[in-house]
Amino acid sequence: MQIGAQLYTVRDFTQTESDFERTIEKVSDIGYKYVQLSANGPIPAQKIADICSVNNIHCTLTHTAPDRIRNDTDAVIAEHKIMGADYVGIGSMPDEYRGSADGAKRFIADYLPAAERFKSAGLQFMYHNHDFEFEKFDNRLVFDMLADCPLFGFTLDTYWVQAGGGDPASWLRKLSGRVEVIHLKDMQWKGGQQRMAEVMEGNLNWQAIKEAAKASGVKYAMVEQDDCYGKDPFECLRTSFINWSKL
Repeated sequence: MQIGAQLYTVRDFTQTESDFERTIEKVSDIGYKYVQLSANGPIPAQKIADICSVNNIHCTLTHTAPDRIRNDTDAVIAEHKIMGADYVGIGSMPDEYRGSADGAKRFIADYLPAAERFKSAGLQFMYHNHDFEFEKFDNRLVFDMLADCPLFGFTLDTYWVQAGGGDPASWLRKLSGRVEVIHLKDMQWKGGQQRMAEVMEGNLNWQAIKEAAKASGVKYAMVEQDDCYGKDPFECLRTSFINWSKL
């Protein structure tokens, strides 16, 4: 299992080619060899591939805009081939599908054609969860409905599973073989609020998570921190890298 950096953590520093280049250099200096693209600026796929290659970084996964996944599928495939990324990720179910069993079913029906085309091209469609997938409709979790579709892979987010009332290690085992990427994000209680934190700086059971991840076939563990609460996000990536490596 390889550790990587989810670049959403440093999205404010990936909006231009020059900023993206400096960011990849910093991420490489920390020790990361793998990254996930997310919320970066309009940088050509070939330029991204070149910058990553120079810094011995491999882009393995993206979060791609939902409308592009559905309506610009061939171009998305071509871009992933250029970058060498095997996984096409969707960051979340669009709002119009949330809040009902029917919505979840419509989401699956609408995105299944793209998932099929990705598979034919040697890529894997990856669904990234938040907490709302743990709501029940007709006595079933939305997450279970999504798991009914065998062409959907999952980028399991440890923080959001816990926020939804689930146990990350249990869900890794439940989805064994379908979670080739996870997001490493801790949860802490601070100042009367639930907050995101660097790996092992909060209260998640990381030993259990790591053991379950290895047992269930996770290939890439991507560090992500949506909100660093005023801290330097690169230092947050460094802390998580060091802590996970010690674990």
